[in-house]
Amino acid sequence: MKVLLTGAAGFIGSELAHRLLSEGHEVCGVDCFTPYYDVQLKHDRVARLTPFPSFEMHPIRVEDDDAMKKVFHDFMPEIVVHLAAQAGVRYSLDHPREYIDANVVGSFNVIELSRQTGAKHLVMASTSSAYGANQKFPFEETDAAPHPLTIYAATKLASELIAHSHSHLYGTPTTMLRFFSVYGPWGRPDMAFFLFTDKIFKGIPIDVFNHGDLLRDFTYVEDLVEAIRRLMDTPPEMGAPVSQTDSLSPVAPYRLVNIGNETPVRLMDYIEAIEDAIGRKAVKNMIGMQPGDVKQTYADASLLKALTGYVPTTDVRTGVTAFVEWYREYYKPE
Repeated sequence: MKVLLTGAAGFIGSELAHRLLSEGHEVCGVDCFTPYYDVQLKHDRVARLTPFPSFEMHPIRVEDDDAMKKVFHDFMPEIVVHLAAQAGVRYSLDHPREYIDANVVGSFNVIELSRQTGAKHLVMASTSSAYGANQKFPFEETDAAPHPLTIYAATKLASELIAHSHSHLYGTPTTMLRFFSVYGPWGRPDMAFFLFTDKIFKGIPIDVFNHGDLLRDFTYVEDLVEAIRRLMDTPPEMGAPVSQTDSLSPVAPYRLVNIGNETPVRLMDYIEAIEDAIGRKAVKNMIGMQPGDVKQTYADASLLKALTGYVPTTDVRTGVTAFVEWYREYYKPE
């Protein structure tokens, strides 16, 4: 396959690119290497991909319409996987415009160019944050999500709606993926699992929000990549739902799919797993709930299973141990 992958220098994107290249597919990567976090980490991720002759990389922003047009029309992808985004719930509180530019304008460019170049399947990343203030658990794809709590979540919902209307008007098969607390090797330094690990190694106190009374549906990155890879081969067909709870649109070849572990974990248990993997206890700074946070995330992954026969299975202790081993090898802490 010829796959155009945005966010190819990112945590998830680089892992998916490596998987696709290892299978022998052509991958055209797009990433703008923003300094939102350590740019060297992004370059080191890409360094794992450059030995593959079927890989090409373009350092451009998805909101740069002219640059994106050239890449799309030169490469002519069969499948487009759009993972590029301005990420981070808390960062969106102080930098909202960056989310509008990357997540709304950028996503529209990808959606429109996928149509122009005749892509057979457009796969786009969204987020469990889209469920916002919902209090029904587990989260199902057919649940209404009218109450986003952050600009980040609102921009992701906006891109979902734009993609749906575009799919209805022009027929591009589109799968929207809602991710749940992804973690693992090569992860993002701004994410809780990385911050906890880094600070525990350095003996710096960690901030534990809501005094640890949080539940998260953690998803190991290799499980996530496996799910995405299977869904790439499963484009939605209008009028062909796979179950009574399928989120398939009645008016477009478009569906939403949760990718989660279906097993919420207490934040304090997650921290304990990191402590055990490191062999050192954390100094904990117990503080209140942060703006935009939710107390619990919990994925219903039955649609993913119906579509692909797969659900994530890696338990937190196994995944955390793998991440801490990678951290030791990459950063060589004392």
